[in-house]
Amino acid sequence: MPVPYDLDLIFSALADPTRRAILSMLLEDDMAVSDVAAPFGISLAAISKHLVTLAAAGLIQQERRGRITWCKLDPEGMRAAAVWMRGFGQLDPLDLDDFEGSFTLEPDRSLDQMRELYDAAQRQQAERDAAGGPGIFIG
Repeated sequence: MPVPYDLDLIFSALADPTRRAILSMLLEDDMAVSDVAAPFGISLAAISKHLVTLAAAGLIQQERRGRITWCKLDPEGMRAAAVWMRGFGQLDPLDLDDFEGSFTLEPDRSLDQMRELYDAAQRQQAERDAAGGPGIFIG
């Protein structure tokens, strides 16, 4: 039976930075609950509450294998929110690899190089705006 996706639950789950970090971790691979908890300085009980919230929103699935509970990303869980946001007509499809790369910090880059990258991104957005094409909605 398909899970009915509730936008309020989805956006509420996404509002917390710990839960967003968990989702980012699960992009890489399925993980045991104890492995999900490892990078955070909070209790296993607190992580479990975050996982329950993510599962209730339909963003992850949990599966018991023996004594271990495994978590995996549910790609369909984000679809309802993505469809809703695209309804505003201001979102281009997003290449997640490019998006992730844009936030990767490289220690050998100078401040001037980072400014150049920022300026180039601003110019590209201005060109898209001038052409009348949709851009990425941020706000």
